[in-house]
Amino acid sequence: MRFRTIARVVIISLGTWQAASAHAIVQSQTEPRTRARGEAKITVQSSEAKPYDQTARPALMEIRLNETFTGDIDGESSVRALQVLNDDQSASLVSMQRFRGKLGGRQGTFVLQGSEIVENGEIKATWFVVPGSGTGDLSGLRGEGSFEGHFGKGSDGTVDYWFE
Repeated sequence: MRFRTIARVVIISLGTWQAASAHAIVQSQTEPRTRARGEAKITVQSSEAKPYDQTARPALMEIRLNETFTGDIDGESSVRALQVLNDDQSASLVSMQRFRGKLGGRQGTFVLQGSEIVENGEIKATWFVVPGSGTGDLSGLRGEGSFEGHFGKGSDGTVDYWFE
């Protein structure tokens, strides 16, 4: 008799836990996330470009940059980009960078993944926060944004962000 009573309690408790978990999952999926926008002036502090494959045209390059951000996004970043460089100096790039500093007053780090196009010395790009890359007060950070400016010199950037 005693075993059956314990089994019923466990089954009832498990059923209650499953129902509560399902409610929490549905609720978290339907609640809107609060979004904010961060803006910054991005200044290139140093840059280095090295060819890694010039066996044919267009050339493939690796670019290393160190940048500073001032504004709502305030800190520094080290960037690694792979570039397809055309003879007319137009280019297509993919990049990864780890930002260290503050976003909206919160301190931490996060990784941005970017996709960039360069034409006539101007860069236009989109980027997003790599999920799971936020640390410190930026843990759970998600977001996406863009930047535009003068290639290798500086740009104006934004990120629309939220926390999970």
